[in-house]
Amino acid sequence: MRKLVLSILACGLFTVANSRENTVIVFPDEIHQTIHSFGASDCWRTQYIGKNWPLEKRNAIADYLFSTDFDKNGNPKGIGLSLWRFNIGSGSHEAGEKGGVASEWRRTECFLDSLGSWDWSKQEGQRWFLQAARDRKVPYTLGFSISAPVFMSKNGMARASEPTPYANLKPDKYIDYAHFMAVVCEKLKLDYLSPINEPQWNWIHAGQEGMQMTNEECSRLIHCLDKELKKTNATTRVVFGEAGCINYLYELVKDNPLRSNQIEEIFADNGKYSISGLNRVAPIISGHSYWSTWPTDSLISWRKRLDRTIKKELPGTIYWQTEYCPMEKNDDNPYGGGKRDIGMNTALYVARVIHCDLVYANAASWQFWTAFSEWDYKDGLIYIDDGLSPQGANSSNNPLVETCKNDGVYRVSKLMWALGNYSLFVRPGMQRISAVIDGVSDEESMRSLMVSAYKDPKSEKMVLVFINFGQEENILNIQWGRDRKTSSIKYKKYVTSEDCDLSYNGEVNDKVVIPARSLVTLVAEIK
Repeated sequence: MRKLVLSILACGLFTVANSRENTVIVFPDEIHQTIHSFGASDCWRTQYIGKNWPLEKRNAIADYLFSTDFDKNGNPKGIGLSLWRFNIGSGSHEAGEKGGVASEWRRTECFLDSLGSWDWSKQEGQRWFLQAARDRKVPYTLGFSISAPVFMSKNGMARASEPTPYANLKPDKYIDYAHFMAVVCEKLKLDYLSPINEPQWNWIHAGQEGMQMTNEECSRLIHCLDKELKKTNATTRVVFGEAGCINYLYELVKDNPLRSNQIEEIFADNGKYSISGLNRVAPIISGHSYWSTWPTDSLISWRKRLDRTIKKELPGTIYWQTEYCPMEKNDDNPYGGGKRDIGMNTALYVARVIHCDLVYANAASWQFWTAFSEWDYKDGLIYIDDGLSPQGANSSNNPLVETCKNDGVYRVSKLMWALGNYSLFVRPGMQRISAVIDGVSDEESMRSLMVSAYKDPKSEKMVLVFINFGQEENILNIQWGRDRKTSSIKYKKYVTSEDCDLSYNGEVNDKVVIPARSLVTLVAEIK
């Protein structure tokens, strides 16, 4: 009990000077999207962590990511991800330096070799985490391919070697590539398959795998996949898009005309490369939130335009945000992706993106780029190092690049817990409902207080998620409906801040404190 009281004091249950008071109005009958999932990917570090690290550490890490349990004081043990992304490898690991990827940490094994032999012992580390997710009842899994197997590519690499918009895939290997992915999906029992990742970029650098594709080539591969998946016993459905920036979905980008305007050219019924009506293709469009988060008026307006376009051109189609980590340099993120940050600044920056993707783009799924990072970069939920370099590696000469293949230290970020403010409580099947901060505009909220609200249509459980981006705490009065009724509802309060890791703060009523620079989730069981 003493620990709980100390936690409540530290996490700011009680008001202090320098507070603001606002009213939040929740409209439970105004229903928007149904939430599918919150997820992260296994790229690329799971190949070592999941295979070589001590079992005790592996399980502890898996609990942080996947557990939906609470300790005796009511604190979450993990963030309860509801989707896990499995990277289907290309064989750049077996190819070594000839595979075109410089870092061993970013090379991947392949289940298939050039002679047509399958080896299901490959990708052992990734398979361990896939099973760990399933053991902890993660509802959904998604396989994604970044590159075709190297022996199917034009240059024998898992990336391109010349700046062209066209795919690094032999023209006669589309069916083979589709068959490869279909077999992997059947074997691993994957729910979804994303076959093409960021086709807009020219993947000519040795930093990682990648395969550009024109809209025509994307469509050709997906048509092949639809046929190959039908030949298997897999129930996998294709999710296409993974656009490197969301504007490639809804507009023609002048310097990239063959790989943009995808809603009109690929998804629409009358598109010249249409995939509409294919049985194994889910009615889902996916995109990445990179390069669209600054300034904050664009963070809002780009997502509103995407949502309007989808509703107008493809009614009934769902949007998923499937990859993000902060890379843009700006006033709120001065180092861009560089410099590892396990504190609240990056947590709040990404939380604001999550909020805007959910509220303005109506995203039904939100997925972070990668679960782990050994690098001095903002691309992980959990960071690893050797205990001597807490900032991670900033060159291939850092000793941890070798030592951490077998063991190391793991560090849980505030970003992971901030994602948990959503993922643990906003569960698959819940519906987003309207909620506003009275008198605060969309643009003003980006620098102060944001709110989104959700309900379970079966149990009537209510979840409110607040982000306080500002330097002042807020005292909030919660009201319901157009007539602004107050209620006697009791909420369980969970706080992520500099002092709290998604910590349980006890029960509150319809007047609640939102600490400065924090995320707060309120959970109510409506009887």
